Amino acid sequence: MNKIKVLIVDDSVVVRKVLQGVLESDPSIQVIGTALDPIYAMKHMNREWPDVIVLDIEMPRMDGITFLKQIMAEHPTPVVICSSFTERVTAATLQALDAGAVTVIAKPKTGLMKFLSDAAPDLIMAVKEASQARVGRFRQLPVMLPKVKPKLPDARTPTDRAHAVAGAAERIVAIGTSAGGTQALEVVLTALPQFCPGIVVVQHMPEQFTAAFAARINTLCEIEVREAQNNDRVMPGLALIAPGGKHMQLKRSGAYYQVEIKDGPRVNHHRPSVDVLFSSMATIAGKSAIGIIMTGMGDDGARGLKEMHDAGAQTVAQDEETCLVFGMPREAIKLGGVDRVMGLSDIAKAIVTG
Repeated sequence: MNKIKVLIVDDSVVVRKVLQGVLESDPSIQVIGTALDPIYAMKHMNREWPDVIVLDIEMPRMDGITFLKQIMAEHPTPVVICSSFTERVTAATLQALDAGAVTVIAKPKTGLMKFLSDAAPDLIMAVKEASQARVGRFRQLPVMLPKVKPKLPDARTPTDRAHAVAGAAERIVAIGTSAGGTQALEVVLTALPQFCPGIVVVQHMPEQFTAAFAARINTLCEIEVREAQNNDRVMPGLALIAPGGKHMQLKRSGAYYQVEIKDGPRVNHHRPSVDVLFSSMATIAGKSAIGIIMTGMGDDGARGLKEMHDAGAQTVAQDEETCLVFGMPREAIKLGGVDRVMGLSDIAKAIVTG
């Protein structure tokens, strides 16, 4: 079996050594080189092209975003962003995902050696995930202007709008996704009309990142999109994205659906986990629910979607042609929990029409 060839690009010699040690602890990964900036990286890549690039954002001579866009234009290659998160870097990382980066790993500002034990599994999984991504098919999303929309009432306050979700027959939508999911969610959520069914989303993402991602998507959508808080009500025209580092479950409070945000061990190596959300959807919403599994590696969500299917929910999987990584949908299909397989551009319609 051929090893996954990785190039590490980071301006810190300590970080490069730590990342190399983490990755080379897995026998299926080979670090073929390290570089302190993109200029040195290109020199190495002219000699030997990597399968995956682990890339920092802020570096001398050329920043990571410029380098990423150049690679995607000239020789599309899977890229994992590994960067410390500040407000400025978080915004840049959103640009990186839009430009084609597969996934994001949060690099600690201090305690790099602790990173070996805490984040090593995440980094190794991210590289393996990226190696399977079909970035050659990636098409950068067009630049979208913020949409003007009316201010919607707070989901934690009783309103007339909240009464629209009263009763078990009200449809509610759960979406689970991972690698490639930020682009896929943008396609789906920006296509929805303001008063579509209430939506709950698990996107595998670092905890420093989900609020900024939700805020950016919110500016592009007719619906309201925000990072979920504990006890938020699920209402038409609102999409709640699970906060990174926390699980999200559906619950009932009288006539209303709410989300519960909670700590807990990782499930399928993830927190938040799609399976945790989908399983609660099966129990609480049953046949009133729609479950949608989209692009991502691994099998998180497959068992939960089968539970939803068995409880009478409608279930959808994104098709292989439009997935960056087909792993999660493939596993859900294998388990027999998927009613319909469809392209990304058709998923918004399925949400609206049921």
